Amino acid sequence: MSVTGEMLIGATALRGGDSEIRATNPATGEKMDPAFGGGGAAEVDRACALAAAAFDTYSNTAPEQRAAFLEACAQGIMEIGDELIERACAESGLPRGRIEGERARTVGQLRLFASVVREGSWIEARIDPAMPARQPLPRSDLRQRHVALGPVAVFGASNFPLAFSVGGGDTASALAAGCPVVVKAHSAHPGTSELVGRAIQKAVQQCGLPEGVFSLLFGNGGTLGSALVADPRIKAVGFTGSRSGGTALMKIAANRPEPIPVHAEMSSINPVFLLPGAMAKRAEAIGKGFVGSLTMGAGQFCTNPGLVLGVEDDRLKTFLDASRAALEASGAQTMLTPGIYKAYEEGVSRLSTNNRVETVAEGQPGPGPYQGRAALFTTTAQHFNEDETLLEEVFGASSLVVRCPDVDTMLAVAERLEGQLTATILMEPEDLELAKQLVPVLERKVGRILVNGYPTGVEVGHAMVHGGPFPSTSDSRTTSVGSLAIRRFLRPVCYQDFPQDLLPESLRDGNPLGLWRRTDGELGKN
Repeated sequence: MSVTGEMLIGATALRGGDSEIRATNPATGEKMDPAFGGGGAAEVDRACALAAAAFDTYSNTAPEQRAAFLEACAQGIMEIGDELIERACAESGLPRGRIEGERARTVGQLRLFASVVREGSWIEARIDPAMPARQPLPRSDLRQRHVALGPVAVFGASNFPLAFSVGGGDTASALAAGCPVVVKAHSAHPGTSELVGRAIQKAVQQCGLPEGVFSLLFGNGGTLGSALVADPRIKAVGFTGSRSGGTALMKIAANRPEPIPVHAEMSSINPVFLLPGAMAKRAEAIGKGFVGSLTMGAGQFCTNPGLVLGVEDDRLKTFLDASRAALEASGAQTMLTPGIYKAYEEGVSRLSTNNRVETVAEGQPGPGPYQGRAALFTTTAQHFNEDETLLEEVFGASSLVVRCPDVDTMLAVAERLEGQLTATILMEPEDLELAKQLVPVLERKVGRILVNGYPTGVEVGHAMVHGGPFPSTSDSRTTSVGSLAIRRFLRPVCYQDFPQDLLPESLRDGNPLGLWRRTDGELGKN
């Protein structure tokens, strides 16, 4: 399968004429071939029209057919083989092992949602049978299920060219819900996007689905993305990226004549709390483990530990000494794009020149043009509370240690934090009472709380929450990773006094699909 530089709109491949996009190899700084033609208003209109035309048919596909389609997408991605791995490595600067792991996660997500579709609990079928003899008034026959929202716009992420991109979690969960998808590819990895897009396009054809179930657009800047979100045929948005990008899309969606939900995963500094008992027993080991998490993948994870809070004493000094030694020995790593590298360098410079902040250590410099050096800083709790800029995310391997005079101050700082994706508690049994005070605070602030681990790495499963209060996401009631992500693209519909032959199969008497259903309040396969 060759990369052509074309967009995929339904069953067709065409070259846009509005702009030219070329990937940059961040390891070398060289521009890559081919040049991609960006789309404009006409391409957005065509993709959205096809998606709208496909919706009624696709949203009513049988669970087995939809699940088989998701599995065909996964198989198609695997069949691209080394061409996909090599292209993704070249466009992202990420090592082969990381990309192979990301490919496994991507196809794993698609297969997970295939199993979810077959199992059917996402439909949440509810039946309240008619009660004609009820006094003083009879009850109608009421039946409820969840249905797809409509066509979904998905924005590819810069830091995950596979798992949060064209065939990633947003696309997988929207397709599982029964929603056609129009993807705006990230301009940092257009070749990777085209390869995955062609695999999904092929799966649409193989499974006999309407061509508008999937389209892939390219375009520079915010113009194409804004037009996509504003299109009245789009009914929801999935986005992973910066706070500025996410909030811009939220404003467009809110200002439409028909506002729509934007599920945006944005910024997070993922605080780590060092409790006294843990520090007394293993401060040095914690410092080394923390740096390992901080520097993984050049820190280019939305769950990177960008903030640490501990009580200022000799144990915190031990932690800082161990962190300094580990960080100073760490080598620079290639960052994903020139733009991400520039933003990281500006963020590190902002901290290093802040008179409220002290530099603890920097990693080794590297020879490449876009290699970021890890950086660790420290400040007092008072200075942290006085300076709003210290709450800002620096996307990359940079973290700030806040020195608190006591545990009460640590709890007070926790109360001041913005919404986060994760928070981590490092503790021992003797810290239990303090942890019991901290957890309720964190439950209000974050989507995932870890004990004695590190936040980098997000498991794809049924219990995972990758979300949190604003600004980590635009809607804290959802997750962008795990099977619960399907709920973002569903809504309930009630069917009152329907004849059996007009009801959807999931709500008919006799339960022909064998679903778990709540009938008269009782859950069972009835």
